[in-house]
Amino acid sequence: MNKKQINEFEALKIKVGRELKRLRIQSGYRSYEVFAWDNKISRIQYWKMEKGTNFTLKSLLLVLDIHNLKVDQFFNSLYEEDDK
Repeated sequence: MNKKQINEFEALKIKVGRELKRLRIQSGYRSYEVFAWDNKISRIQYWKMEKGTNFTLKSLLLVLDIHNLKVDQFFNSLYEEDDK
């Protein structure tokens, strides 16, 4: 990956994290810890996801399933925000 691609990838991870946080709050959870606990996800893992620092596709799919979202719906919503 070149420097531009790395920067775009880092920006995407942060954007994904912000959207996960928005979804959590929209679901009525003020605390990421309570959300993680209630959904049997590692608190550290989920915190990293919301911060956009480190997560796997498997863990993202798990969280999207909790929110009843498919991966295409999730990413389409990310790019719809850009269009506004």
